[in-house]
Amino acid sequence: MRTAYRTCPLCEAACGLELTVSEDRVVSARGDREHVFSNGFVCPKGATFGQLASDPDRLRRPLIRRDGQHVEVSWDEAFAEIETRLKPIISSYGRSSLAVYLGNPNAHTMAGGLYVTPLLKSIGTPNIYSASTVDQMPKHVSCGYLFGNPLTIPVPDLDRTDFLLILGANPWESNGSLATAADFPGRLKAIQSRGGRFVVVDPRRTRTAEHADEHLFIKPGTDAYLLFGIVHTLFDEDLVRLRDLDGHVTGVDEVRKLASAFAPEKIAAACGVPAAKVRELARQLSSADRACVYGRIGTCTVEFGTLASWLIDVINVLTGNLDRPGGAMFPLAAHLLVKPGNRGFTVGRWHSRVRGFPEVKGELPVATLADEIETPGEGQVRALLTVAGNPVLSTPNSGRLDRALGGLDFMVSVDPYLNETTRHADVVLPPLESTQKGHFDFSFLGFAVRNFAAYSPPVFAPDPAGMDECDILARLMLIVSGQGSSDVAAVHDRLLSAILAKTGFSASRDQVRGDGPAERLLDVALRAGAYGDRFGERPGGLSLERLLDHPHGIDLGPLEPRIPAVLKTPSGKVELCVPALADESSRLLAALDRDRDQVVLIGRRHLRSNNSWMHNVPALVKGRDRCTLQVHPADATRFALVDGDTAQVMSRVGTLAARVEVTDRVMPGVVSLPHGWGHDLPGTRLSVAAEHPGVNSNVLTDELVMDPLSGNSVLNGIPVDIKPL
Repeated sequence: MRTAYRTCPLCEAACGLELTVSEDRVVSARGDREHVFSNGFVCPKGATFGQLASDPDRLRRPLIRRDGQHVEVSWDEAFAEIETRLKPIISSYGRSSLAVYLGNPNAHTMAGGLYVTPLLKSIGTPNIYSASTVDQMPKHVSCGYLFGNPLTIPVPDLDRTDFLLILGANPWESNGSLATAADFPGRLKAIQSRGGRFVVVDPRRTRTAEHADEHLFIKPGTDAYLLFGIVHTLFDEDLVRLRDLDGHVTGVDEVRKLASAFAPEKIAAACGVPAAKVRELARQLSSADRACVYGRIGTCTVEFGTLASWLIDVINVLTGNLDRPGGAMFPLAAHLLVKPGNRGFTVGRWHSRVRGFPEVKGELPVATLADEIETPGEGQVRALLTVAGNPVLSTPNSGRLDRALGGLDFMVSVDPYLNETTRHADVVLPPLESTQKGHFDFSFLGFAVRNFAAYSPPVFAPDPAGMDECDILARLMLIVSGQGSSDVAAVHDRLLSAILAKTGFSASRDQVRGDGPAERLLDVALRAGAYGDRFGERPGGLSLERLLDHPHGIDLGPLEPRIPAVLKTPSGKVELCVPALADESSRLLAALDRDRDQVVLIGRRHLRSNNSWMHNVPALVKGRDRCTLQVHPADATRFALVDGDTAQVMSRVGTLAARVEVTDRVMPGVVSLPHGWGHDLPGTRLSVAAEHPGVNSNVLTDELVMDPLSGNSVLNGIPVDIKPL
């Protein structure tokens, strides 16, 4: 027996794990009590880390589909098949004929953080899609306009705030999102212990809402009305206090004019929150010594998602709580190279071929991927590369996408499972499982509520017959570049030279440390970053070697004010109002009197689940059926349903049958299904998930409805009809 320490890669919380290891397997996992960020906290997912790593259904060798069946082959055979079949498609139809889909798990690997972007550049296609347009793109767009960079996203300073308003987020179940906060529930309890309060606004009485000082039901998709009502009150009652932001903000008067049309008394009926309560929230946010507004999935996956995401930070600005301890602050990740200059943020550098959607942050809305596959003509998508993810379950009108994937000329998937999406692939390339590779959170440390850094070395030696994901992606780069697929060392060297050149230091390759290509790139990023040793110029600074000496991580201190240096807008200030947001505000106002009487569907999260990729672990799916249709008692009476019945749920695009759970956790007029289920399709190899299939809620979501500014799919507030089956 031995002990190993590891950052959990299963959600955004970045908790430390203490693993008990015997020979070639993880015997148990528990929270690392000495970890500088998580202090021993662990959720049920982290506790099953060893089971996920040793899952017998996990692929460990490449697969090729022959005569309709997937069979194991050698790595050379797999890459030869890709080269033989993909190159003619690109040669005949151009690079736009190859599309790429990037799934959520990419954010949880070093290869995803380091090798995906170079791969996309090598492919050179405009047809790039990802999970971002089903969960978070509105926040990127709003922050791009406000701060000049779509990755400059402020997070709630949970450890110092006195009043926190949470909209559309359930961190008791999710552990937080776009706010990396190990033991998020514990941090919320600490707010209350020091005399503060937190309020939850959600169409469901979630576990987070149950622990809150106050829970307010809100009609799905109407967050922007509530937020505009708060902004209106701040101006109307002379509660605006820019504080230290004075002189660093433009557009305040323009926001005042926009908000004048959204008095709480005018918007209360639309959102379902009484006008007096809207005004009270504004007064609490303004009067608290330290306050913050935080919104997540529920505010992003709606028709006015970008507007709601923008208004959250507008309120943080107008109350003087942006970039202020206890408010919404900007983390400073150890690995980021700080680049000078103000670029600003733009969208629409290209548009989708069929429906004309603008590019946002280098990608197109995944809701139009099926259009691009099914519609003939120049530029039609004929081949697809997926790197992790399961869009057949996670994207709108997923039944249509499922059918479209079956019509592709060729498909390649980099994925450890034969799931509902990869079952369509002609070649599946499984990377090493996580215990056999190093781990550093390139994505999530940039959203941490306290600055820290941690690196996890491999727990076990890599499988000699397996392949590291960095090597897989490097070989794919070579193929799409017409350079064969064998000289991966040249790709690794090229990327290392590129990052060394970006640092501005005169460092040589001999100074770089690390056993693998990802580790060497990480070492350069750490040493050139804000806390780095600058290749010897700053003794004691960060490096990979120093992180290896600190297996429980290194605490880099609380978040510090970063304005104006963090701003990349053309003006160098927080640009509170741009024409695109003003125009969208007019559209919101025009929709104020829209009929909202039809029953609508929302999703929900569970602590033991993270999309579809947690459903093949027995410990995470055991117990009672979680994939139920939650219905309010009044609606159950209206539709002649009782607890345990099966209901038929119908939308514009599809229909499904789900077991009814009658509960007052949902507000009247709202029903709820969890996402990520639907494991009953043929051709997969997910034995545990197949025993707990559930139903796919995205059979009902509509690919024609989206947030126009970000291209994000609308997955909450879907109009549905319900009847007993």
